[in-house]
Amino acid sequence: MSDHLQSQFEQAYLDLTRLGHRPDNDTLLRIYALYKQGAEGDVHGDKPGFFDFVGTAKYEAWAALKGVPREEAMRDYIELVRSLGG
Repeated sequence: MSDHLQSQFEQAYLDLTRLGHRPDNDTLLRIYALYKQGAEGDVHGDKPGFFDFVGTAKYEAWAALKGVPREEAMRDYIELVRSLGG
């Protein structure tokens, strides 16, 4: 992974915190999943309990990206944040 890609990824994270608006829930889940895939790779850990709806949704969004290379997830994350005005 290139240092340039890593720095762009980190900058996109900072840009996201400065957005003047809150993206819709589907977009937030996509952002979360791409970030986790880019930062940590394939999903790991136990799936949250049935009544943890938010945790389960986040886990499943991340799990849907299983097998996507970290670099690809990072590029997609950067592109998505930029499209939101970040």
